[in-house]
Amino acid sequence: MKGMPKLDRIDINILAQLQQNSQMTNMALADAVNLSPSPCLARVKRLEKAGYIVNYHAKLNLAKLAEHIVVFTEVTLEDHRLHDFVRFEAAIKNYPQLQECHLISGGYDYLLKFITRNVVQYQQLMENMLSRNIGIAKYFSYIVVKTVYERDSVSIKELLDGGD
Repeated sequence: MKGMPKLDRIDINILAQLQQNSQMTNMALADAVNLSPSPCLARVKRLEKAGYIVNYHAKLNLAKLAEHIVVFTEVTLEDHRLHDFVRFEAAIKNYPQLQECHLISGGYDYLLKFITRNVVQYQQLMENMLSRNIGIAKYFSYIVVKTVYERDSVSIKELLDGGD
């Protein structure tokens, strides 16, 4: 976080409020963090410029829009040289069904999260990835049967100051 402005309690509160409701008006946000609207807006713009706020988006209810499945996939690469990781990471970004890709420690190299229409589409996707020779040695798939609990965001207050 070198070069980034230090966050104070008001900044953290602004981030927490926007995380809960990114559509709130500046007036409502200012009221929630006990600032007048003009300094509140200036802080939000500073937080955006500094990269603390990346974007604002709507979370869609996919179950209402279309039938779909969520699949977590463990991927192990054939080789573990730097260019093997670079090649895989560059190629994987081209799949719009990919929601998350994490390089991890442990028994495999990457944990991926896909959302596809069905198992057939997922299998076609994996076959395509294997045929492109992007370095996959093996993969294991875990189809989500039921999402029991899912958070939209992390508690920024807990993360930064222990929730005090």
